[in-house]
Amino acid sequence: MPITPIDDQRVARLSDAAQGRERLRANDNLHPELADPVQRMLNAFEPGTYVRPHRHGDPPKWELFLALSGAAACLTFDEAGTVTERCEIRAGGPLYGVEIPAGAWHSVAALEPGTVLFEIKPGPYAPLTDKDFAAWAPAEGEAGAVAMERWLRSAPVGAAAGCRSGT
Repeated sequence: MPITPIDDQRVARLSDAAQGRERLRANDNLHPELADPVQRMLNAFEPGTYVRPHRHGDPPKWELFLALSGAAACLTFDEAGTVTERCEIRAGGPLYGVEIPAGAWHSVAALEPGTVLFEIKPGPYAPLTDKDFAAWAPAEGEAGAVAMERWLRSAPVGAAAGCRSGT
């Protein structure tokens, strides 16, 4: 099996793909199968794409994000939707990445155009049970999702999510 390069061209192609999509995101799986025990992927996303707060709880899984280009806010929440931790990761540092604890409510928000993250988490990927979405956060496309995405970009520790699902 050949080496899989993660280079400027691959990152730029993925970023261009994200910019051209309605959801403003694109991913590139590096693992060969969804059943792979280690999921490895590049995720490109632009400011304006909404990653609904969620956790990986069945079974609990950690997640690691490293910034390859751009910058992203990485947030964790308590059960009620209050921000418990917030980190901004950037390709140029000083903070390049974070590991989200297993089972933690979390989200990421692109802070700059051209943001691409390298993500690693335990597999296998089971589409029906991979994510448990937070009831206190609107679903993608629901009223309040746009406001929630903007809030995620700047929400400080201690702030409570002001958007509720279905409102």
